Amino acid sequence: MMSTTEAAIQYEGLTAEALVDQIVREAAGAPICLTSSFQTEDMVALHMLRKRLPEVPVIFLETGYHFKEVIAYRDRMAAEWNLNLINALPQTTLEQHEKQFGLLYIVQPTQCCQIRKVEPLMRSLEPFDWWFTGLRREQSPTRASLRKVEDHKTPTGKMMKKVSVLADWTMDQVNEYAVAHGIPRLELYDRGYTSIGCEPCTAIPEAGADPRSGRWGGKKLECGIHTFSEKV
Repeated sequence: MMSTTEAAIQYEGLTAEALVDQIVREAAGAPICLTSSFQTEDMVALHMLRKRLPEVPVIFLETGYHFKEVIAYRDRMAAEWNLNLINALPQTTLEQHEKQFGLLYIVQPTQCCQIRKVEPLMRSLEPFDWWFTGLRREQSPTRASLRKVEDHKTPTGKMMKKVSVLADWTMDQVNEYAVAHGIPRLELYDRGYTSIGCEPCTAIPEAGADPRSGRWGGKKLECGIHTFSEKV
């Protein structure tokens, strides 16, 4: 049996499609999910995974603050691809949240993300052993050291494998795959958005800036869903 280090090296040498095949074989029926914000990276990773697992659960964080275009695209793709969609909801409605905290995304955006993104995600991941994402190293400095397969531990102590099949892809590669396979494009990209989250916390970045620099007014680069689970 290979050591964890040997396995990590092997994973890094695989193409995206080969890595999906490898993980599906290794999982051998263990529960797999994919988290998706319905940006192009996620749709490409999902396209690859669905070819092997047509009914793979797709977790979407329904924060209540999304662009209406994102919700419309999510619903369109869920219908066209017959997705096994899981809308992960916070413990409170948006009305309850704002009644208690006001516009928390302005005064304490990290706390807002914790309540409306991190906690619902960690709760939704509990049934799964393998977690696929569309993360890429090129997206931001916080993701530059991303490995294709990582061991993670959730706040409850749940151990799982996190798989980023597109870790070493460029955005050009992502777009080329999407065009080649006829994956519809979220219209917000055509307006200049490069990284799309909750509407109040997402802006069009300046020309040449980091793709995620338009998030949270440039004050941070991560909401916490990819940093709150413990990498081990």
